[in-house]
Amino acid sequence: MPKNLVIVESPAKARTIERYLGADYRVLASYGHVRDLPENPGKGKFGVDVDHDFEPEYVINEDRRKQVTEITKAAKSADTVFLATDLDREGEAIAWHVAEAAHVAGAKQQRVTFNEITESAIRDAFANPRQIDMDLVDAQQTRRIVDRLVGYTLSPLLGKKVQRGLSAGRVQSVAVRLVVEREREIRAFTAREYWTIQAILATRTGETFAAELVRIDGQALDIPDEATSDEHAAALRDLHPVVTKLGTRTQKRSPAAPFTTSTLQQEASRRLGFSPKRTMSVAQRLYEGIETPEGQVGLITYMRTDSTAIAGVAMGEARDVIGQRYGEQYTMPKGRVYKTKSKGAQEAHESIRPTSFRRDPDSMAASLKSDEARLYRLIWQRALASQMSPKELETTTIELADGRYELRASATKVLFDGFAIVYTEGRDDAAADDEDEAGARLPVLTEGTVTDVTDVTPTQHFTEPPPRFTEATLIKALEEHGIGRPSTYAATISTITDRGYVRVEDRRLHPEPVAEIVTDFLVEHFGAYVDVEFTARMEEELDEVANGERPWVPLLRAFYDQLKDDIDKDPDAPPPEETDQVCSLGHPMVIKLGRNGRFLACSLYPEHKETRPVPGDEPPPQEGTGEVCPECGQGTLVSKSGRFGPFVGCSRYPECKYIKKDGPPPPDPLPFEVVCPKNKDGHLVPRRARRTGNVFWGCSNYPRCDFTTNNEPLGGLHDTDDGPLARKDETAICLVCGSTSEVAAADVVPGEKYPGGPPNPEALARPARARGTGRGGGASKTGGRARGGARTGGRSTTRRTSPVEPAADA
Repeated sequence: MPKNLVIVESPAKARTIERYLGADYRVLASYGHVRDLPENPGKGKFGVDVDHDFEPEYVINEDRRKQVTEITKAAKSADTVFLATDLDREGEAIAWHVAEAAHVAGAKQQRVTFNEITESAIRDAFANPRQIDMDLVDAQQTRRIVDRLVGYTLSPLLGKKVQRGLSAGRVQSVAVRLVVEREREIRAFTAREYWTIQAILATRTGETFAAELVRIDGQALDIPDEATSDEHAAALRDLHPVVTKLGTRTQKRSPAAPFTTSTLQQEASRRLGFSPKRTMSVAQRLYEGIETPEGQVGLITYMRTDSTAIAGVAMGEARDVIGQRYGEQYTMPKGRVYKTKSKGAQEAHESIRPTSFRRDPDSMAASLKSDEARLYRLIWQRALASQMSPKELETTTIELADGRYELRASATKVLFDGFAIVYTEGRDDAAADDEDEAGARLPVLTEGTVTDVTDVTPTQHFTEPPPRFTEATLIKALEEHGIGRPSTYAATISTITDRGYVRVEDRRLHPEPVAEIVTDFLVEHFGAYVDVEFTARMEEELDEVANGERPWVPLLRAFYDQLKDDIDKDPDAPPPEETDQVCSLGHPMVIKLGRNGRFLACSLYPEHKETRPVPGDEPPPQEGTGEVCPECGQGTLVSKSGRFGPFVGCSRYPECKYIKKDGPPPPDPLPFEVVCPKNKDGHLVPRRARRTGNVFWGCSNYPRCDFTTNNEPLGGLHDTDDGPLARKDETAICLVCGSTSEVAAADVVPGEKYPGGPPNPEALARPARARGTGRGGGASKTGGRARGGARTGGRSTTRRTSPVEPAADA
């Protein structure tokens, strides 16, 4: 039996590490966090004892009990328990939680960390274990508790004052505020017209080149309208500009630094169209290990980092690969060292790079899925390019003048491509191409050369507002402000989109109306908690806790006391937005928020409950709109929107509650009778679910018998000895005993009509296929599930189950 137990987060990481450890080591996965604050601690509670030094009330996650039990059992018989979770605060906290939940004795605990999953890194880590760093654990605990205090105080308040179901968060609310404020900048922006003029000049030898008008009467160009532009263009056509100055300069451009978490997410968004969440998911797989001809191999270093450093050994390997592939002129003899610019960066970590530069993307392609191959290529190219020689450029500039007009022509050529042979960083917005990409060429000229104007082209422009954030540029803004950390960027972006504050259109972030209302409410009453500087300062204080420079309890006490004081003030709900609309009784209507977004409501609610869509947000008209209500004879049928989508109802609601119930046509009746398998005193009839339109079969004695199934009866015989019958390779369900099976073609019995129902113990069966789903072998979205067994939809192995429980559609 192995003497040593190793705990990691994931099975993939476990498989990779097992390659490098001997038979004396057993590796188990915790599957991430095993303990957390309770999700539902009770009304008015946080899962944190705020009166006793913020003692957290941790509980073992329900879906991790199996892992904790296995780890506890293995730890009892092990001599040493190595906690090999990730090397950041989150990983340190996971290690501590595992040790606490599994009751691992302190004398047995050994903490090991590594930046890459390679044999040398693993052996070095296990040769130099340490104890759990409680400063890092305290920093993670403090962040978790702060986020819980903010979320569990502000979120209920938003639900009470603004709209049910809303949430607030220490970082997410600041991110939403940035998006909202950028949108308001765009709305407030007034475009200004301006013109530029380009002239085509020719030398006396016939060579032509383009020059831009840059000054008039010694002043920088400012042409506000077409009339002024035409005036200057006409004057330019008669000129003979003379070369007044020639200049040539060379410059070197260095490559971008290797990836941090933030820059990887930004570049993957720009180049690959990946969301931050998708990027981190793929990077996690590359880090933890991919099955290759060498075995299970970790391909990149740890992917949650804010450092741009590269280990000296890796620099040396990169230099060798560069020399072999591209030549010695592309190498950097001493390597290139980058200084990390982000606030709070942990320089002890490394940047994101390949664990071996010799594993080039082409050689790994066969072992990687599409997303993995694309991201790995990006990481490999960026890291390799960072250690290559600079790109060298030469720019020539020519100044020309005639009278009051001054022009300039310039061209750049590449002297040496350097790192650009491998990689050039992408851009966030549609900026102009680099000068060296333009391909402009200038003739050989000298001072005093006279030219002729052969063509003049005025071009109209308008100043543009700042661009809306993309996921990449929002992450960049959060990083620049010091908000969040590498482990939180992707989660923050996912949260604000998943919770309906922001929508993504053409890769740009647009705030929803509710985002603006919530932001205004929070800024007015809880300004500090959505203030960029306050949030950044909180990150710095958490860093101080992690470094052992600040105790965590006083930090939480100061934060919570101020938060509680602000909550106790019980701020008023934001006033509804006034409009020029009136209701049917002539009362003013206001805009309110509901579960489906904005709507118009009578300002005298609840005395008068009339509502209607906001102009411009109306649902498309439905059949029946405009007809006289058949129930009251006074109202008309109008399109409405409810919790289950659009419908047609009476305009006099709530006085008249008529709803037009014309839906999809009813399902066809069965050509035979099937005895209800539950009570045997009714037969199965087809019905259609009201919400989804899917077909299901239920007992004719409903509601006295509530049996339903998503599996259409076929008319096959069920032999109790041989099992239920159905078509070849399809799952059948017996409507007597509820068993399911996959059967062969020889077992199929054609459907027949049984006027009196099938004789017991035989019953009729049909392959598990719901008509409304559009594909065979699957239950409806409502997911009928056999008690004690798997879903009836899809393929399954032969098994016996008890009768299926009623479908949710019923």
